[in-house]
Amino acid sequence: MLYNFRHAIETMNQWGSQRIPFLFFIDFEMKAIQLYRTDIALPSHVAFAFPTSAQNTSPKKVNKKYHFRKYPVSFIQYQQAFAESGKQIRAGNTFLLNLTFPTMLETNLTIREIYEYSWAKYKILVEGEFVCFSPETFVTIRDGYIASYPMKGTIKASVPEAAEKILNNSKETAEHHTIVDLIRNDLSMVATDVTVKRFRYVDRIATSEGDILQVSSEIIGKLPENYNNNLGNIIFTLLPAGSVTGAPKHKTIEIIRSIEKTERGYYTGICGHFDGQNLDSAVMIRFIEVQDDETLWFRSGGGITCNSDLESEYHELIDKVYVPFV
Repeated sequence: MLYNFRHAIETMNQWGSQRIPFLFFIDFEMKAIQLYRTDIALPSHVAFAFPTSAQNTSPKKVNKKYHFRKYPVSFIQYQQAFAESGKQIRAGNTFLLNLTFPTMLETNLTIREIYEYSWAKYKILVEGEFVCFSPETFVTIRDGYIASYPMKGTIKASVPEAAEKILNNSKETAEHHTIVDLIRNDLSMVATDVTVKRFRYVDRIATSEGDILQVSSEIIGKLPENYNNNLGNIIFTLLPAGSVTGAPKHKTIEIIRSIEKTERGYYTGICGHFDGQNLDSAVMIRFIEVQDDETLWFRSGGGITCNSDLESEYHELIDKVYVPFV
């Protein structure tokens, strides 16, 4: 069932206060929100697997020969969007902008097979609409504390001394500082005593094209008493996710819309599960959508700053198009 912005907040607040477990998908534009109670059976076309969910089963072994070909946006088209991003940065309208593009896929895999075969921290399937296998936590809520884990910085693990290179890269470091500051400010709108608990740690992620390294941080704050009564307000106050927008957030969102020209939909929105006591959620990156003509499109992108290199950013966009099979 689709909910609008206000109805979604009211419903999440109500279910939270009643300790009713539920699953949610919130699109980037916050116009087509899906909510499902999980104390009753989910519709057959919806599935999820989170670290804390009962449905978090091991992926199936790939039992077929498959192909996965990608047809990314042309370099010229990307260059034009990159140039416009740079123009906005030089004008002082933004200093970090997350630029994304769709990549057309050709594969003999169904999105249910992609869901079933994938290794990922968070997996979501809505058949006929999208599959997502995200490595990035949005926020968790446990025992009165809220934590966020923004992910910024990607490199192929096969690169010699990859971890050292990504951690010592000045552009990546500056971008990560910006996002951590943004998320810290966001959490301060709903929590107190907000602190950066871990700064720039590295996770290794397996993909069908070789492992990649991703850099994240952990930011934590204390929620007020009876926060369960306001789960909807808490979540929507923090949206859209800072790691997939930029800074300053609201002006950068305007610029993103003018450059990307199409709505993102559920891509870079968030998904989450409240189990009746704790909440876990993810940013919907590593995302494949099904369009009306049944073609599959993989959405990916990266952060653009004044220090960004055109070719590196273009290749990062393409490198992020993968399926996490091993």
